[in-house]
Amino acid sequence: MIACLNLTPWPLVLLQRQHPGVPVAVLGEGRLRKVLHASPDAVSGGVQTNMRDLAAISRVPELHAEVIAAPVQQATWNELLEDLYARYSDRIEGKSPGLAYLKVSAQTARELAAALHAPVGLADSMELAYLASLRAKPGEIREIQAGPAEKAFLQLTPIEGLSVAGLTPVYAERLRFLGVRGIADLWNWSAAQREAFLGVDVGKRVNRFLKGERTTALPRYTPGQIIEAGLAFDQPLLEPAETEAALQDLLPSVVETLRGRTAAYLTLHADTIGGCLTATRKLKWPLDSKALRRIALLALEDTQALPLGIDRLSVQFSGLQQPARMVGLWAGIAELEVTKDVLDRFPDALVRVRWLDPWAYATDQQYQWVDWLTGDVRVTAMTPTRSAPLTPMKRREAAAERMLAFFEQTAREADA
Repeated sequence: MIACLNLTPWPLVLLQRQHPGVPVAVLGEGRLRKVLHASPDAVSGGVQTNMRDLAAISRVPELHAEVIAAPVQQATWNELLEDLYARYSDRIEGKSPGLAYLKVSAQTARELAAALHAPVGLADSMELAYLASLRAKPGEIREIQAGPAEKAFLQLTPIEGLSVAGLTPVYAERLRFLGVRGIADLWNWSAAQREAFLGVDVGKRVNRFLKGERTTALPRYTPGQIIEAGLAFDQPLLEPAETEAALQDLLPSVVETLRGRTAAYLTLHADTIGGCLTATRKLKWPLDSKALRRIALLALEDTQALPLGIDRLSVQFSGLQQPARMVGLWAGIAELEVTKDVLDRFPDALVRVRWLDPWAYATDQQYQWVDWLTGDVRVTAMTPTRSAPLTPMKRREAAAERMLAFFEQTAREADA
């Protein structure tokens, strides 16, 4: 079965686990620093979303408000996916941070929910597993069996649950204005009514979901998306020159492990007497040793771990990809030689496109196929067909036929 691990919103869950027992709030990265998410303790104290950080702290003085940057969110989520792959399943889908789908048994799902103290939904499809996770308690699972139990569960699901089928909050609000509170109310509509109200794209997805179309297969997770190397020290590092020398010894081994791949994020972990301090920086391609050492030093400054003394230093690369390379904007000598050889053997093999008007309504007015060498118009199977213009006599005959058809239709309606 498919289990849905629901840790949304991921920045708030991450901040709560870093500061347990304290009211926390996630702030936006903009200049105004407004509250994006708040913990239940903070909400009960009066903190609301879109509130300025100073106003939130004035209501809850013990509030911990922090900005969780996007690179930090993605890097920590990649670490969690690697742990899930190592401990629970080899089929994982976790494209959006906070939601992870795993192919596991019911017993394994219970162990996962208890280990992470998070709600877990269990069903035969990804959509139903997500809906079940919304109604599960932290540390517990909610299982949906196929058959009558599935339909009964959907009958009691609010209309916002159709977000799994592409229903936006705007359309959900409009449906609630019409009195449609749940999926059971929308089930009474016909397929044509749903498409007319929700639009063709969203309406078709909703209709397919209500008819029973589900996603029951999970892709095989590709491990090794994280490369990490660490270095322990006999004495704590307290000087910047010592950390720079340590990074100079540590980074080459990590770069060699990349084997030509590029990384999206660099995460630096510093073990100190006060715990493990972490900072993440976003990387740009191409990666060279000097730039990586400079970014690692900046990440080390973000942790502010040097005054505490660093016992162990580790560097982690995540978001690994194989870069696509473009040879150049202009054709090289080798490409020109190949083209010449082809034209010598097959003079009519190559054609070019000559753009006339890309915005024209008629296809034959948009472009033409011309000879590669001479530039003359070449008629091929891909040449747009040009409709023959009507002569004045043909136009008059067509107009007379249209007028005659109009009078005949009028006469038939009058007789009826």
